[in-house]
Amino acid sequence: MGTIDAILLGLLQGLTEFLPVSSSGHLVILGNILGTDVDDTTFAILVHAATVLATITVFWGEILQLLRGGLRFRANSESKYLVRIIVSMIPVAVVGLFFKEQVEALFGNGVRFVGCMLFVTAALLLLTHFVKPKKTRNITVKDAFVIGLAQAVAVIPGISRSGSTIATGMLLGDDKTQLAKFSFLMVLVPILGEAFLELVKGEFSPAASGISGYALAAGFLAAYLSGLFACKVMIRIVSRGKLWWFALYCAVAGAVAVILG
Repeated sequence: MGTIDAILLGLLQGLTEFLPVSSSGHLVILGNILGTDVDDTTFAILVHAATVLATITVFWGEILQLLRGGLRFRANSESKYLVRIIVSMIPVAVVGLFFKEQVEALFGNGVRFVGCMLFVTAALLLLTHFVKPKKTRNITVKDAFVIGLAQAVAVIPGISRSGSTIATGMLLGDDKTQLAKFSFLMVLVPILGEAFLELVKGEFSPAASGISGYALAAGFLAAYLSGLFACKVMIRIVSRGKLWWFALYCAVAGAVAVILG
């Protein structure tokens, strides 16, 4: 992978991570077009970590407030919110601990597989347009776990993580103004934890990844900067609840991937 390829992939990751269109699926598709011969999962973890840092940058004030409130070790709104975040991370933690090899194998299933999964994302997003609960509520602990299950399923390339978690929350009747922030915050620890493990094992080294240090740095920076922009845009989109445009995009992209894959 050259530096230009890494920048293009990083920009794509940053823009699509916060939009409900599957960043991992788009990485597989663009990587196939560019003909990159690298470990896709290692580079994907790196650029996902970059978008996580973008999330921390955007929500720095809220994160600091949550930590301060949670570290008081008493029942308050911050500690209750942290409990929901922790509960939401359980399903993806189980997947990461016990099904890591199976997940990595999915990245080698090809572009047609990604296209099929984009159809799944499109169907889920479209449901939010037709199925609208009469009442909305704050995210409960039970809802947090169900949203976490959606996040665990979204490790499959082609199924959007933000799309599946936000759509699931909307179908449960959760307040859509809370869902974007919750969806972005619930992924912080899993992605950073995975990136830390890869770093400790030396998987980000040029020798292990097959990517030069310049390309890795360029991809990381591109994902971070584009992620800053996309994160802020996605918050506004979700607050308006107009996700069916992304359902249409995923359906078209899925069809193209299946036909040309």
